[in-house]
Amino acid sequence: MVLGVVFIAAPGLGGAIFGMPAPEGGGAAWLAVVGLRDLAFGGYILALARLSTRCAVGVVLGVTAVIPLGDVLILLAVRGLSSPGHLLLHLASAGVMAAAAAWMLRHQPSAEL
Repeated sequence: MVLGVVFIAAPGLGGAIFGMPAPEGGGAAWLAVVGLRDLAFGGYILALARLSTRCAVGVVLGVTAVIPLGDVLILLAVRGLSSPGHLLLHLASAGVMAAAAAWMLRHQPSAEL
């Protein structure tokens, strides 16, 4: 969620953290959209964690791991392999989400039939 605020408040810095420079002209708006996406993600995970089941949180985390994988594809398309640190950062993010999803789904209380 913090990164979302950075994208909105300082698009140039947000773009640098993401791995791409802020585009010229209306590019700041694009970075704000990325920031809003990150804020929304953090918000719905927090809401699910507070108001729903472990299973729901695990499934949403697992599906949401696709977002940083998409970020990797965007970086590869735009910058190729010239920014391995940023690629690894997004891959690590996907890995953490997938691991958290697996942990949430694996540690379910047994349901009695």
